[in-house]
Amino acid sequence: LTGAVGLGCYLAVLSFRGERRPLLGLVHGAAGAAGFGWLLLMLQGPRRGDAMGAGSFGIAAAVLFAAALILGPFIPLLRGRQPRRSGLVMAVHASAAVTGLVLCLAWRSLG
Repeated sequence: LTGAVGLGCYLAVLSFRGERRPLLGLVHGAAGAAGFGWLLLMLQGPRRGDAMGAGSFGIAAAVLFAAALILGPFIPLLRGRQPRRSGLVMAVHASAAVTGLVLCLAWRSLG
């Protein structure tokens, strides 16, 4: 998951420079999807964090990652035709992914 976020940061910098790296975008998406799958597997295990009030962090992280995965493909689709919307989608995508990562790491540290 942290690799996907790091690669996403790199892709954002490239995008701000006007550069495009579609293959890296696919690797970024695949890493994010793999991390999402890993989280779903971890959610099948024993409950964590209930005693500290953080038991729903894992589920919240999964919802945020799902939102990021759904929004991600729209970024390159909108880039050429509607660059302002592409930037907005990128900001929401990144915010969901980073917030999901923080919640996931906090949830994982409790168990």
